[in-house]
Amino acid sequence: MADYTIWHNPKCTTSRFVLQALQDAGVDLTVRDYQAQPPTVAELRAALDRLGMAPRALLRRRNTPYDDLGLGDPSLTDDALIAAMAKHPAVIERPVVFGPRGARLCRPKETVFDMLAS
Repeated sequence: MADYTIWHNPKCTTSRFVLQALQDAGVDLTVRDYQAQPPTVAELRAALDRLGMAPRALLRRRNTPYDDLGLGDPSLTDDALIAAMAKHPAVIERPVVFGPRGARLCRPKETVFDMLAS
């Protein structure tokens, strides 16, 4: 099992930057195109726990079906948001990096360097 895993979108410049930084650092890395291989509800729950984030904080709004799915509705439960992320992975913000000392949403992209340095 790799030391680091990135939930990556190859079409995203921020995600490509973070992937390149991880590769340049020479870490043992697993790359997961999270849209082609969406995380399950259980994986999303575990990721949110490691990130210390609420589901709403991991939602991507721009260029996604966020509005069409009504994900801005404040009455939606965490369970409903997680289910929507599992079904529509485009609404998951990226890139998410999991490492030996935690997990981070690497936005801004330079956050990856803090993760590698810790």
